[in-house]
Amino acid sequence: MTSPRSHRFHGRVPREAACAVPGCREPGEFRAPATAHRSPDGPPPWRWLCLDHVREFNSGYNFFEGMNADQILAAQSPTAGWETESRAFRATGSADLPPRWADFRDPMDALGARFRQRMDQARREAADPRFTRDEHRAMEVLGLEGKSDRSALRRRYSELVRKYHPDRNGGDRSHETRLGEVVAAYQLLRKSRVFA
Repeated sequence: MTSPRSHRFHGRVPREAACAVPGCREPGEFRAPATAHRSPDGPPPWRWLCLDHVREFNSGYNFFEGMNADQILAAQSPTAGWETESRAFRATGSADLPPRWADFRDPMDALGARFRQRMDQARREAADPRFTRDEHRAMEVLGLEGKSDRSALRRRYSELVRKYHPDRNGGDRSHETRLGEVVAAYQLLRKSRVFA
């Protein structure tokens, strides 16, 4: 099976070994999965096919096979694969992050600081049970007190967006992470029954 098409294709690995399809004598220069089964342990074993057989394989390949409608919709999202939150590496700690081990000489001091931080959070939650734990965190991000109303929420959100948005602070993009936290906190709180 000789193809009259160009020999310049992405993924071609020049090899002398024959195509893995029985009876084909063309060089197997294109890698394809040996099975359609996806393994959670990593990529499947590969086999080497000629150009015509890899085209045949690709025409019958269905990425969405075995997925339900919700999984297909999620896979087609423009942000698919970017949902995983990555760890923030900051030169200085933050009030919403646990203490860093490097900040303490004695590991027990670090554990005690983390315990005190959690106890303070539990006291705040117990003092105002109208809010969920996530809503309490959002209130901290926005710097609001429990007695704030909907107009105070909007005012504070506007203030922080003006402060952190690059279009409003002279193009300084160093506060984008903080801006994202402010937007997420506002989105959560504006739907809260407390601010309804």
